[in-house]
Amino acid sequence: MKFSLGPLQYCWDKPAVEAFYQAAAKSQIPLIYLGETVCSKRRKLRFGDYLALAQLLRDAGKSVVLSTLALVESRSELAELKKQLDNGEFLIEANDMGTVALANQLKLPFVCGPSINNYNITSLQKMASWGMQRFVMPVDLSKQWLATIIEQQPQFEIEVLGYGYLPLAHSARCFTARHHGLNKDNCETICANHPHGLLSQTLEHQPLLRLNGIQTQSAACMDLRDEIPQMEQLGVDWFRVSPDSLESVAFTEALIDGERSVSKHQLTCNGYWHDTAGMTLSHN
Repeated sequence: MKFSLGPLQYCWDKPAVEAFYQAAAKSQIPLIYLGETVCSKRRKLRFGDYLALAQLLRDAGKSVVLSTLALVESRSELAELKKQLDNGEFLIEANDMGTVALANQLKLPFVCGPSINNYNITSLQKMASWGMQRFVMPVDLSKQWLATIIEQQPQFEIEVLGYGYLPLAHSARCFTARHHGLNKDNCETICANHPHGLLSQTLEHQPLLRLNGIQTQSAACMDLRDEIPQMEQLGVDWFRVSPDSLESVAFTEALIDGERSVSKHQLTCNGYWHDTAGMTLSHN
């Protein structure tokens, strides 16, 4: 099993994004995803900027995938999506079924991202017939479910989001803008002020969710590091780290080196993997 670095989920300034991928280029991480997956209003980087970073990573010997929006709503977003599909160099991670349809029309191979709901082998086989090269399992599914898929000896790679805040849902409305009394059309890209999202709590002050623009994330960080030996036995091809800081590069390198005890987040969960409530932490 190998390790990958997923796309940035948060709205960072351009220098921070460039510094992150420059560090990734110097790392030993073999597979790196990049691109805006949450909101097209985050215009800190343009398509040309992402393409230049992708070329930097490729020249450093990395396998590079351009990740696309999980929610395509407008003609401008569709035009941007077509630019990504027509890049001519890099594989695409499709996070919306519209993107899958376009990739199929263009006969382009693609990675099926975690935002697309694939819950049975029949849908996965159909995706594979359309050009899916790799399947990133939806975060709410379990190891038991995945085992039944792998038993079918699929002809595509399997990737699991093993560490990071879980992308749970996307909405046409922007929760961060609403929190600040702004509407989505005039949001002032306020999510840039929250580089790790906005933590939402229950009335009892228990962490519940993390608001990241139009995306809702888990409050706790998914941590499946203890499951790595089991994943290897199961036949998982890639363990994905979803980055939330520059330190995520060094953290992923530590995993590659076999280090499993590096402390990163105090509030963690692994419930979905164990087929129970996602926010729970099982020690089984």
